[in-house]
Amino acid sequence: MQFIIRWLATAVAVGAAVWLVPGIAVLGTTESWIAVAITGLALSLIDMSIKPLLQLLSLPITCLTFGIFYLVVNTAMLYLAAWLSNGMFNVGFYISSFGSAFFASIVISIVSAIMNSIVADN
Repeated sequence: MQFIIRWLATAVAVGAAVWLVPGIAVLGTTESWIAVAITGLALSLIDMSIKPLLQLLSLPITCLTFGIFYLVVNTAMLYLAAWLSNGMFNVGFYISSFGSAFFASIVISIVSAIMNSIVADN
């Protein structure tokens, strides 16, 4: 049940990023909410499996940059989620540039944190 809540919170955050950040779009599908949900699912799975390993490997450079490199790791995870959702489900999640992905990862992080704090069971 916790995973479904996390997936929905991430899907809402991806939807907010598509809506707010220019250069992040869902192309070629009439049901854009399906693409957002699939990309949210891919991002949730990546955040649970691959992201902790990358955070551990990038810990020295993250400490040197006072945590700013953590945003680059989030951007890489967004690119990976877009690649997986486009490759496996052909949803048409489009990222135009690194800058768009960088700002989208910031939006996704903030909205996910807010959503998870609202729906978290203590």
